[in-house]
Amino acid sequence: MEFGVVLQTDPPAWEVVRLMKEAEALGFGYGWTFDSCVLWQEPFVIYSQILAATSAMTVGPMVTSPGTRDWSVLASLFATLNDMFGNRTVCGIGRGDSAHRVVGKQPSTLATVREAMHVIKELAEGREVRYGDTAVRIPWVRNGRLEMWMAGYGPKALRTAGEHADGFILQCADPAIARWTIGTVQQAARAAGRDPAGISICVAAPAYVGDDLPHQREQLRWFGGMVGNHVADLVARYGDSGPVPHELTDYIREREGYDYAHHGRAGNPSAGFVPDQIVDRFCLVGPPGAHTDRLAELAELGVDQFALYLMHDQREDTLAAYGGIIGDLT
Repeated sequence: MEFGVVLQTDPPAWEVVRLMKEAEALGFGYGWTFDSCVLWQEPFVIYSQILAATSAMTVGPMVTSPGTRDWSVLASLFATLNDMFGNRTVCGIGRGDSAHRVVGKQPSTLATVREAMHVIKELAEGREVRYGDTAVRIPWVRNGRLEMWMAGYGPKALRTAGEHADGFILQCADPAIARWTIGTVQQAARAAGRDPAGISICVAAPAYVGDDLPHQREQLRWFGGMVGNHVADLVARYGDSGPVPHELTDYIREREGYDYAHHGRAGNPSAGFVPDQIVDRFCLVGPPGAHTDRLAELAELGVDQFALYLMHDQREDTLAAYGGIIGDLT
């Protein structure tokens, strides 16, 4: 299993660069960031500095969306970084949550995500593609490579990932949810004539190593609130007795809205509805042995990468602890 770290691009940006450099030294192969350029600083500016400060780390957004930048701009951003640093980027993409909602936009449709993945990949890899009514190619791309990893939870999103994406991102470490989502993605890939083994599977979730479980839960409760934004959309579409597993839908019954001013942050007041058992299921908490047990369970389900969110008050201690876990597992 590979490992990634996920950070918000809070100022100062140099702190993000420092932590990514530290993560690579500890064995992390991927450096991800949130991409919501009103709430945080512009990540693509920071990626250039992360790539310059590291030697092999792959960087990218977890996740961008089709609605925040022109697709030709996104493709050129990735292609420029790849040309400078040797194809060390990956594009995580989804329908759009905070980046859209804080500027008054709704999430993109799945059809738009599917088209965006195709256009961005073709352009970033130097091929001509139809963009709207125009044939477009970036002429200076040399040996470009860009994998498109799609995030999602619902049945249609999972099918889209299986049919069209190079990788699948599940932002939740619950093994029951992972089993269903990964199985749905792989089934869709087979039905589309693709090799399911060719789709990278990434589980992303907060991790906090330590012994004070009540404190850890309070620090990570925000994640259930963040996931709840997507689950609320699923319940609105499918109902609470539809095809989405109850492990994912039941807990949002007490949800009463969401304030993006606290998005992805410990102490988020909009996450008070999230019970302890959801924190324990969705996140990795407890001493190192509890983490290795969950990671082994996820690996058995076919997870290729675990990417840990570090939005809590002991991020460097947890990062160091994962350095030991990575060493033990490899």
